[in-house]
Amino acid sequence: MRIAIVAAASLGLAAQAWAAPPPLDDYGKLPAVDGMKISPAGDLLAFIAPDGDRQQVRISKVGGAPLVNLSVGDLKVRDVEWLGEGHLLVQASRADKADPSSFIRPVVEITESTIVDVATGKSAAVFHDDPHILPATFGYYGYGEIGGKTYGFFAGQPLSDSGSSASSFHNQIGYMTIGHANLYRVDLDTGRGEKVAGGSDLYRTDWVVGRDGGVAAHAEYQTKTGEWRLYADPDDRQTIMRADDPTGNVDLLSLGRSQGTVLVRMPASAAGGDWRFVEFPETAGAAGEDLFGDFGVRDVIVAPRTGLLLGAASTDQRTIQMFDPKLQGRYDAVRKAFPGETVGFVSASDNFGQLVVRTTGPGDSGTYFFVDLTAGKANAVGWNYPTILQGDVAEVREVNYKAADGLEIEGLLTLPPGRPAKNLPLVVMPHGGPEDRDYAGFDWWAQAFASRGYAVFQPNFRGSDGFGKAFRDAGFGQWGRKMQTDISDGVDALAKQGLVDPKRACIAGISYGGYAALAGVTVQQGLYRCAVSIGGIGNLNDLMKWDQLRTGEQSETMRIEKQMMGVGSIGDPSVAAYSPQRLAAKADAPILLMYGADDTVVDPKQSLDMAGALKSAGKPVQLVALPGEDHWLSRQTGRIAVVKASVDFVVKNNPPD
Repeated sequence: MRIAIVAAASLGLAAQAWAAPPPLDDYGKLPAVDGMKISPAGDLLAFIAPDGDRQQVRISKVGGAPLVNLSVGDLKVRDVEWLGEGHLLVQASRADKADPSSFIRPVVEITESTIVDVATGKSAAVFHDDPHILPATFGYYGYGEIGGKTYGFFAGQPLSDSGSSASSFHNQIGYMTIGHANLYRVDLDTGRGEKVAGGSDLYRTDWVVGRDGGVAAHAEYQTKTGEWRLYADPDDRQTIMRADDPTGNVDLLSLGRSQGTVLVRMPASAAGGDWRFVEFPETAGAAGEDLFGDFGVRDVIVAPRTGLLLGAASTDQRTIQMFDPKLQGRYDAVRKAFPGETVGFVSASDNFGQLVVRTTGPGDSGTYFFVDLTAGKANAVGWNYPTILQGDVAEVREVNYKAADGLEIEGLLTLPPGRPAKNLPLVVMPHGGPEDRDYAGFDWWAQAFASRGYAVFQPNFRGSDGFGKAFRDAGFGQWGRKMQTDISDGVDALAKQGLVDPKRACIAGISYGGYAALAGVTVQQGLYRCAVSIGGIGNLNDLMKWDQLRTGEQSETMRIEKQMMGVGSIGDPSVAAYSPQRLAAKADAPILLMYGADDTVVDPKQSLDMAGALKSAGKPVQLVALPGEDHWLSRQTGRIAVVKASVDFVVKNNPPD
């Protein structure tokens, strides 16, 4: 199959001679088009678009004018999903201010789900008109048709006493039954729910719902013991399987390849990949079947109409694996139409005849294509960063090197446009997580630095996801130790190749990357001219204390953190040697600290205390608060502020020329 690509100069993809770079604001802006999904019939597109510092959701005919523009106010849209043909689900979140007297969780991030009627443009917020359920959702479990009517299925928190549909977590007439989520069948036109399955105060419950509206299976996870169970019946009498899951990694994902089966994600063995994806029949004691082998799975792909499993997209976003050879052949034809590009699967119509894919690669800052396999055409329908044209997109290379102990590590090197790849000034940018990874493609922050003349190095150090369980587990107990030296070993390797000048390097990161940046100039010495930490961690004991207050002493969160830190208790004194705040007097370079005031993942006090420790030690430090911003930099004003402040700081302390 041959596919003709419509992507001419009029679409903004033409090459240009590199000259003055775009304004820094252009790199910090939210994507102009994001999260695009195609309807089951293949004739409508839904996507997220910026509306100043806010967002809106748009629905349009393929190649036509918008049908619906939905403003979401101060909500931050996380995803859109089609609920059959006539309705769209919009999932968004907001920071909810807690009781000012609360020292445990001053801010919580809650999810709200809104259902849009495509024909009328009217919307209904799930649970907002129900006096007995908190007006927030705690999981979406698909949709189903019952008696010719389509319903959505959501987890909700019941309110005891009278409750109030206008209430919040901390200011309500009734009160929330803490930890208790039920499954509700929700009317798509009103947002009102009817309970179909109960949860438990002792367990965290997940469900899989078939397109017939029936609960196919459910799972229960006991946080205190770490035991995970999969049941085929609502009365917990037919146990399909059990697992010891101390760190909360086992997940019930979806239906399997056929009716009467479900898919479970489980950690792999030490010799295998990161994860196993096992299909279980809905039968007590049934044996499961591994489906994807060594194929690294990032997302599973299900059929819109049936909800059955079709295949999966890879962790590197470069391919998909389909069970049906015909569907595999169709997608392979799409990939061949974009040579040299990373082609990410986004969504497909019922018959897989129309697809939405997202490309990124040389000269491409992120483009959505509508692919009509019947017509053999691919049309560009949206651009993430339309003002950053081909000549402004920095080249991204994969690099491989060995750590000091011989471990093979992969990283990414972004090269500044218009400059030879030789002896370049460097920004080292470790990722967050730390069980995450960086992918080849357009990274808005890395590209902003590259536009100003810097090479940007993003190492996937030990402990990163996507390289096998053994590689990920090698990070346990290595915060500030081998995970840190993996980063500087990569700088040494690039320097030996003549690509970068190690004497002209700064380090910058977000979340765990922010910790690594701080550790780079406190735990380590003599490596970097400056450090930038966004929502980073300065005190490891305080991180564990804060998370224990929020999640409980016997939570999987605490088991994970202790495992990662290599400690037995939150007060373990050994981590002081790897806590930048405790080592502030050793800081050997200027530090920029930025934090979101509404961060619910890393306590903003981490940045405040780090700044205080540096000032007391007489060390140069800048502290910048981002009002209304969260851990993920979801606001456009926050992202632009981060780009401007961080680039200006690096240019001042490590000039590119």
